Amino acid sequence: MIEHRLENSSSRRPPTYKEILILAVPAIIENILQVLLGISDTYFVGKIGKEAIAAVGVTNLMMNLFIAFFLAVSVGATAVIARYIGSKKPHAAAQSTKQALIVVMGLGLFMGSLNLVFASTILRGLGIEKAVLVLAVPYFRIVAGPVFLVGVIYALSSTLRAAGDTLSPMKAGATANLINIVLDYVLIFGILGIPGMGIIGAAVATSISRLINVLILVGVLKGYKSPLHIDFKSNWTLDYKCIKNILVIGIPASVEKLIMRSGQLVYGGMIISLGTSAYAAHNIAGVIESFSYLPGMGFGVAASTLIGQNLGSRREQAAYIAGKRSYILSTLFMMTLGAEFFIFARPLVTLFTKEPEVAEQAVKVLRIIALFQPFLSATLVITSGLNGAGDTKFPMLTSLIGIWGIRVLGVYILSVVFDFGLLGVWMAYAIDVTIRGLILGLRFKKGKWKDINVV
Repeated sequence: MIEHRLENSSSRRPPTYKEILILAVPAIIENILQVLLGISDTYFVGKIGKEAIAAVGVTNLMMNLFIAFFLAVSVGATAVIARYIGSKKPHAAAQSTKQALIVVMGLGLFMGSLNLVFASTILRGLGIEKAVLVLAVPYFRIVAGPVFLVGVIYALSSTLRAAGDTLSPMKAGATANLINIVLDYVLIFGILGIPGMGIIGAAVATSISRLINVLILVGVLKGYKSPLHIDFKSNWTLDYKCIKNILVIGIPASVEKLIMRSGQLVYGGMIISLGTSAYAAHNIAGVIESFSYLPGMGFGVAASTLIGQNLGSRREQAAYIAGKRSYILSTLFMMTLGAEFFIFARPLVTLFTKEPEVAEQAVKVLRIIALFQPFLSATLVITSGLNGAGDTKFPMLTSLIGIWGIRVLGVYILSVVFDFGLLGVWMAYAIDVTIRGLILGLRFKKGKWKDINVV
């Protein structure tokens, strides 16, 4: 089935809407499962106590930093491998996969060693309370020590997606997440006379589930005959040129994420200064809004894969149409969600809070979010499409200007100087998303990305 899907997407005609959906839907489901996993993890750990929730939260904060490095390899590998798949060079695609694995393993083992040795120092540097630190240190060591597993998952999943297979990463992730939930219950609380291990059990469950995810993905790739076959037993020689190709493309994408994270930290501090009610309303609106990201991320995967493959086959117009159709489908999905946000804003907000002051602010914010879904779709899908073409520097620069020049500055001016409060925060967000969406759309339409040589 995978081979048939790839054959269709590699025909002389542009990818159809149906073929784009076949690629995007599994990626959307995979993202939904990740959200549900986070909810279930929080639920189980929450039974231990608020200190345990804080310990997991601070570990996840650090893990997001490590993931930014793995993302550089993942984005670069997707662009390079998709080109080789499109140009019918399966051996080069397989070799690029191995080089990506070498890089993430090296990075992961180095960072993991530091995490094991300096766990206490790293966490104390974040300024957490002693009661949280006692729980966080062992959890951090067990989860962040084998951080290379996360890197391998990113590398193998990006390879499969570049080959047009979004179903296998979804299945692997779903299986691993289900096992994680079961192990969470068994190892945290104990069962059939087996004593529970508390937060350490949660950490062990997370690392075991990641190992299982890796094993499933390796098994899938070992079984591939077309469009690429990877022999994991031989030929692991370093190819510095290939690694350079991957990192030159991937590092700007990684820097883009770091720019966004750092900007969020800065204007997050401004939001906290607005008061507890405003910060609570902001978080509630953000949680609800996060569901609208899922279609954009899924269709972004489709755009990245199809653009890379079609450029590899020297079919620039088909690549353009693939990106355009991915954006159209994403926008339709996201506008539907936006309409629901606008109409059902109050019922959605009251699922999270009964406090009138918090609810009123969150409802206003949610209705602002609803109006800007087409532009948010552009920032997600077109950025991914440009990344698939190897054009990662331009999205990085737009994020730098958008996050720091518009959003952070706008939050200060609108919410602090002009005293619009939380409404000003999200007005700045809307302006940033609109301008970046238009700039990225113009970049995509001009087509300079078609001329970028990633291999």
